[in-house]
Amino acid sequence: MILWAALSPVQADPIAEFPFQFREGLLWVEVKVPQSKTPLNFLVDTGSGVSVINLSTARRIGLKLGQKVPVQGVQTVLTGYWQQHLGAKVGDLDLPSEYLAVDLDKLSRSCQRPVDGLVGADFFRKRIVQIDFEHETIRLLNSGSWRRAKETLPLQFRPCGMRVPISVNDRPRQWVRLDTGCATPLQWVTSDVRSDDCTRQMAVGLAEVAIPQTKTSVALAKEQFGEIPTGLHQTAIFPGEAGLLGNGLLSRFSTITIDGRSGRLTLGKRRLDK
Repeated sequence: MILWAALSPVQADPIAEFPFQFREGLLWVEVKVPQSKTPLNFLVDTGSGVSVINLSTARRIGLKLGQKVPVQGVQTVLTGYWQQHLGAKVGDLDLPSEYLAVDLDKLSRSCQRPVDGLVGADFFRKRIVQIDFEHETIRLLNSGSWRRAKETLPLQFRPCGMRVPISVNDRPRQWVRLDTGCATPLQWVTSDVRSDDCTRQMAVGLAEVAIPQTKTSVALAKEQFGEIPTGLHQTAIFPGEAGLLGNGLLSRFSTITIDGRSGRLTLGKRRLDK
């Protein structure tokens, strides 16, 4: 039996916290910017290397397009534009000030509401961030205000994103992208992947793709899951990664805590309804 030492939300004594809505397998937050009278709909997407604003939203609220850069997406390469500093907030908490403008309209059309932007991995760097799926709350924690569980996963922050090691079908552990922008449990690359590959090209992990499906067994630390719906890929989605670990699996835990200071991912108790 695994003894979990992660603290409850009340005991954690967060520095700041804000709500999210868990809809369509994704984490939605309302973001305030000075250029818009109404809040914008953002997704919390750890699979995106940087925070993003939808290109059509940027134009609608009057932002000027900056330097053009290539952006790596799932099975595609997009064109992005760096923006000037954007004073974005969720609640009273400041979000990253630099945003990449990328066309997210196709993604918006696949959702029940428009996607104005993504809160990316840059929000998590050098922070301890807890995503509470049971209470639909995101908390920023002090390093001294919580205890890690005995069973945690190494978490690597790289220029192209963050990744954790998992085992699929009892195979040796492989590095996969920690991706809250992925609504499915797992996207898995069946071919060999060089784990040290990584580029500095901007990466956006959230996309809608049609791919073959199967079911696998998955191990996260000592937690075992069977019959997990899994998308199959023959080539790497992003360099140095064997797939995407998404909310379909992550939400089976009461909380996940992304510790960007010590490089650990802590999984809370398994949810009885999952």
